[in-house]
Amino acid sequence: MTDTVRTENEVLENEIFENEVPENEEAVGQAEAEKKVNPLYKAVCVFINWFGFGSKLYGSNKHRKKVFFDVITYIILIVGALTMLYPFWWMLVASVNDSTYNMYQTVFWPRSVADGNIFYNYSRVISNFSLTMGGVSYWRIVLNTILYSVVPVVVGVIVSAAAAFAFAKIDFKGKNIVFFYCMFAVMVPFPALMVVQYCLYDMFNWTTNGLAMLVPGCFGSVMTAFFIRQYLYSLPTSIIEAAKIDGAGYWRIFWRFIIPLGMPAIMAQGILSFMGAWNNYLAPEMFIKANSFEWYHMSVALSRLEASVSTNASFNMSQVIAASVLALVPVLILFGIFQKTIIGSIMLTGSKE
Repeated sequence: MTDTVRTENEVLENEIFENEVPENEEAVGQAEAEKKVNPLYKAVCVFINWFGFGSKLYGSNKHRKKVFFDVITYIILIVGALTMLYPFWWMLVASVNDSTYNMYQTVFWPRSVADGNIFYNYSRVISNFSLTMGGVSYWRIVLNTILYSVVPVVVGVIVSAAAAFAFAKIDFKGKNIVFFYCMFAVMVPFPALMVVQYCLYDMFNWTTNGLAMLVPGCFGSVMTAFFIRQYLYSLPTSIIEAAKIDGAGYWRIFWRFIIPLGMPAIMAQGILSFMGAWNNYLAPEMFIKANSFEWYHMSVALSRLEASVSTNASFNMSQVIAASVLALVPVLILFGIFQKTIIGSIMLTGSKE
């Protein structure tokens, strides 16, 4: 029994010795390697180790490495944010500049404020707007733009939501074929159809009264229906089945359940559609005749205003930029208020049952 215990103790001592010797040898070997290593290489190892990276001489530091990558990430994000925000800041600075200075020399601060009042260019462009618009006032153009951006969006988003409900929750014959056809139609570029559309709208005399910007949008958008459809996939089908058992029809289910439950996606798509309609240039330029000033969209009016600077002494480029800033304000305010709704809805559009 004693011999057995003695043997076990010897085995344990040998294991401890075997485990300790390599560590000591490794430490001695590392110390000798540090003495023999090139001083320049050692300096590089010390430098990268300071940022948390490991080398043959020093181990890595996870905390320092994380801090290093966080700092790099923040620097990239800050530089990217400043790069994207600078054009807006430049617009603000150029919009208050005096006309005697070249606006393209403006960098970070106005060289001279027009008439000593930062709102001078804004008030002047509003009061003299009608001089280049055939007597049509600035506020009439604003009203047109609101009309083109609100009516088709509200009606069109509801129509798109109804189509999304049908494609997501109702089983009917040929559903996949119809949906495929709708998505295929989206692939056709707008320039390929705009001449045909113009001829059609002109035949109905819509190009002289603004109806070309109102009626088509009321039929909805395929992409809006697609995104709302993706969101509706996340809603449980049991709600619809329970409503059908209680005797509710599809239209009642749509208004009583789908609209309230799908409101985040509907709101997000509505806001994005409004922003697209507000900033739209190609369609108003194409579908509203040049002499129909009273039905101009703001983007077309700004284009005409810029073109008239060289021939009309009532305006300069600083005032044109001031008008552009005024046109941007509603969109920026709207996006600032509803950005969480928009981003949250977009994140959910890829979810399915």
